[in-house]
Amino acid sequence: MEDSSGGGRGDLLMAKARKIAEWLGASEAGADAEIARVSGLEGATADALVFAVDQAALDAAVATKAGAILASAKLKGTDGAAADARILWVKDARLGFAVAARRLAGRALEAGVHPTAVVGRDVVIGPGTAIGPGVVVGDGARIGAGCDIQARVTIYPGVVLGDEVVVQAGAVLGSTGFGYARDGETGEYVLFPQQGRLVVEDRVEIGANTTIDRGALGETRIGRGTKIDNLVHIGHNCVIGRNVVIAAQTGISGSSVVEDGAVLGGQVGIGEHATVGEGVILGGGAGVLSGKKMRGKGEVFWGRPARPLKEYLRDLARLKQR
Repeated sequence: MEDSSGGGRGDLLMAKARKIAEWLGASEAGADAEIARVSGLEGATADALVFAVDQAALDAAVATKAGAILASAKLKGTDGAAADARILWVKDARLGFAVAARRLAGRALEAGVHPTAVVGRDVVIGPGTAIGPGVVVGDGARIGAGCDIQARVTIYPGVVLGDEVVVQAGAVLGSTGFGYARDGETGEYVLFPQQGRLVVEDRVEIGANTTIDRGALGETRIGRGTKIDNLVHIGHNCVIGRNVVIAAQTGISGSSVVEDGAVLGGQVGIGEHATVGEGVILGGGAGVLSGKKMRGKGEVFWGRPARPLKEYLRDLARLKQR
């Protein structure tokens, strides 16, 4: 589904229901209301789009005054469902609703650099990018087109951001990694060189107060389409794949790899040099030991140390019996 759109901050778009169907590849509704916004079921009016993923929600949606209803195609043919001319049938109503919301909202960006931002030397900022108040951009940083860099973000020298990257308030990108060499005689810790870079690919979203370290000698890389929640820390030399989801308060130690499509719940902890395989799901609070490799696309791991969900639940049952 395409979800790009034009306009300035606050420039809401309006579209006929048939146009929304075209955006989403949906079946056209019999009614063709003018839609200006998305809405929850409560308070939905004739200019609103609502959605339904199950029969109860669809019944409730039909009872509203909404101008159009996005409904999951699996519900088509259920009692009374086909009778309402406002329904647009899509494969995934929740996803379609999100795409439509983005299109109707316009770009929600006012490009330019806020007067209070500090921008270093030899910085490149792409067209359509917004640099918010109090942002600091270090020398030689590269920021792509259509990015949204919000208040008080710090971007260290040499950091590279792709296109359409969103960085929420207070995030710190490219800070010095936590890596030290210890003098065995004196016990002193000496900072190991942290002179690599951080690369953030296109359409990554980074939450408020998240910190991502630069590489030590190489690079830290965040793959295209990855979404990172607030208060996450990613250490030096980590490689995060494409379309990864990382929830709040997760910490990933240096030189670890999280492969494409993995999902990390809140407060996950990952030791150094660990690997979370493609499509692996780590439940909230899971702990991955240093050097451990977690494999199995779509498999859920939980606990500390993390292990397959069935094994984790079996262990809990054994503890309860003691």
